Parts: sequence; C-alpha cells; structure tokens
Amino acid sequence: MKRTLSALMLLAGLLSTSNANATTAKDINSFTLDNGMKIMVLEDGSIPNANMYLFWKVGSRNEVPGITGISHFFEHMMFNGSKKFGPKMFDRTMEAAGGANNAYTTEDMTVYTDWFPANALETIFDLEADRIAYLDINAEMVESERGVVQSERTTGLENSNWRTIQEALKGVAFSAHPYSWSVIGYESDIAAWSLEDLQQYHKTYYAPNNAVVVIVGDVKLAEVKKLANQYFAPIPAQTPPKAVRTLEPVQQGERRVFVKKESASTPNVMLAYHIPATSHADYYALDLLSSILSQGNSSRFYQGLVDKQIATAAETYMPMSFDPNLFYILGVANSGVEANTLELALLEQINLIASQGVTAEELEKVKNIKLINFYRDMETINGKANTLGTYEMYFGSFEKLFDAPERYNTVTPADIQRVAQTYLIRANRTVGVLAATEESDK
Repeated sequence: MKRTLSALMLLAGLLSTSNANATTAKDINSFTLDNGMKIMVLEDGSIPNANMYLFWKVGSRNEVPGITGISHFFEHMMFNGSKKFGPKMFDRTMEAAGGANNAYTTEDMTVYTDWFPANALETIFDLEADRIAYLDINAEMVESERGVVQSERTTGLENSNWRTIQEALKGVAFSAHPYSWSVIGYESDIAAWSLEDLQQYHKTYYAPNNAVVVIVGDVKLAEVKKLANQYFAPIPAQTPPKAVRTLEPVQQGERRVFVKKESASTPNVMLAYHIPATSHADYYALDLLSSILSQGNSSRFYQGLVDKQIATAAETYMPMSFDPNLFYILGVANSGVEANTLELALLEQINLIASQGVTAEELEKVKNIKLINFYRDMETINGKANTLGTYEMYFGSFEKLFDAPERYNTVTPADIQRVAQTYLIRANRTVGVLAATEESDK
C-alpha cells in the first residue's frame, strides 16, 4: 500500500508557507543572574506585544502530609498584595498598562503568565519582583483565600467525576510518592496551614534560584538584561529546596478502588498505568499511543466504544512530569451499560494494540496531527514562551524542543506496540470505578 506523505515533508511545506522565519535554537538567548535565576529571551517583533512566563519549580510533588495543597494556595496568594502593590493592585496595575495574567499549578510546577504591550515591560518586571521579594502573607488575607480554596475543592469534586475518581485512584496507584495526592490537597490540610508554614514555603520555593523566566515578544535582549539586573538581581538566593528522594516501588499487581457518587448517571471507569518521567525516551511513543487510542472519530476508543454505544466518551491523559507518573484512561458508560462491560471494552482496545500493533497509516495520521499542532503553537509569542519553558523544565533544556519533530517522526509501529506491551499491562494497572451504586459480588 502506498504510504501517505511523511509528517516531516508535510510540515516542511506548512512551515515554508506559513512561517518563513521559523524559530530556531540559535534565536534563544539565555543568561543567569548572580542569584541563580535563569532568564530566556526570544526577540519576536511580529506584533507590538510581549509575554513573561515564570516557571517555579514547585508543585504538589514538593509537599508532605500536613501541608498538601499549599503550592496551589500560592497561586491565589501571589495576587493578594506585597510591599509596593497592595491587595488587588497587581491586576489593576497590569490592566491599566494594557496587560492580563493567569496562573496554574501542577504536580511539578507553578506557572505565572503575563501578557502585555511591549512598552509595559518595566511595569511587569516591577510587579513580579515585588511579589517575589515582599509577598504580604497576613492572617486576614490567608483566611479569605483559604475559604476560596476550600470552596474550589468542594465544588470541583461535586461537578467533576474525573476529579473525583482521579483523586481516589491516585491514592491507591501511588503508595509512596507525593503524586499520590491531588494538586488541590486534602481538606484537613487546607484548613490547617499556619502562617509559619506559608512564610517558610514562600521563602524556600519562591527564591530566584528556583525559577526559570521566559520572555518572548517585541523586546530586545539588552533591555531585558538591564531590567532583570535592576528588578530581579537584588532578590537574594535561598538554600536550594530539598530534593524529592522518594521513588515509587514497582507495582506488582492490579489494584482497584470504588467511589460511590450518587449523582453519577452512569458508571465511570478509569485505568491508570505507571509510566516513566517525561524526560524518558519512551515519551514520544507513549504520547502518540495516547492519540491513537482517543484522538478524534477515527481513534480506537471512538470506533470500538463510542460508535458501538458502549461509552458516551473515552479519553486518555498523560501529564508531563518530573518523576514517573500515570497514563490515564477514562471511559463514561452509555445508559444501561455496567462498569464491568465498559472496563472490558477499554481493555480489549488496549490489548489489540499490544497483540497486533497499529497500522502505518493510523500512526502517520496522529504524527501529522501532533506535529501540526506543535508548529501551530510555535506561531504565536504566547505559544513560544509556554513551549520553550515547558521543554526547559521537563526535558532539561529548551534545545530539546527543536529535536521534538524528528523524535515524533522516527517512532515506528513497533515502538507503539512495544510501549503498549511494556506499560499497559495488568500488573502495572490501577482500576477506579465511580458509580451511584456498587455492583454486587459475583
């Protein structure tokens, strides 16, 4: 059978027509301040805007029982006042300069994003430096935001079957590693953080030597260096955080958990398999396997479960992570379908790939989709900043970003079958079932 046009040839054409000046590794300038803060700069004058991403190496992985959820809490606290810019002034000052911001917390990182007209660059440096060096952690504000986070946790679990089943499953799949708890933390810990806990956590993890800053847009390297030395360099480095030393023991058999949720209209089944950290060579094959299973109407799950009315939805999720993590699969049963039937249908599709492999055509299709999306992200200054920082953090160097297209393209059908046979096996699996009632013993 004649092969389709290769992914790299297709995307070479895409790039030549849509972005003649594609970003290369040589376009990225980086420097490190005396306090250990690494700053990466990409000059891009395509629009008169810029953005600043601050990647802090702190997430739920850095917590311990008693202070779980504290990393996510700082995503709220960092907007609530510091020495120069008081409560609510961070957002107001940025908006007055024509900018906007957001933030997110993961198991491994907390990331703050600023988008703004390029002529507001100094204002952004001023805002960020103030809350890094002088965040106001006072009792009144802590209690206010504590209530917000408690409500967010409760509402999230009520409204999302995914979050409910994932939280229960993580606690079973991980017996030792801190990935075992959710990013938002345990309810009792949220209620118990002390001011001392918060102050020490901020001092330790919001130190300049624990951050990578990425600035992309209509800026000049010399200007960025000047402002970085003026605003960020005076912030003192701190003793580096203690390394996360716990390694999750190899799972030796299937584990199971059931979650009763009376509001669930049909059963949900989640499968989770231990996989290596993102920096592992198998990342690209696993990422493509995820797409083959669940991306689009031609995917294995859609054809094998949704089309056959076994499931209303079936999806996969593979988080990027510093340490070995989980490859998640979630199926939502159709009306009248029992959890056991749905579970067996999901496993059938996985086992077909493990036993028979995939075709060259379906692999080529997901490669093309993956790489087109990859290059689409690299067409905007926001996408460039996020992608550069992501590769710097998870792969150890932003330069790995420019190897990614070839790494995807060289994955073979045999690689897909191998990773399915290696990781998606029963002994390595945790099964979670969420339903209104638990099935009786049979």
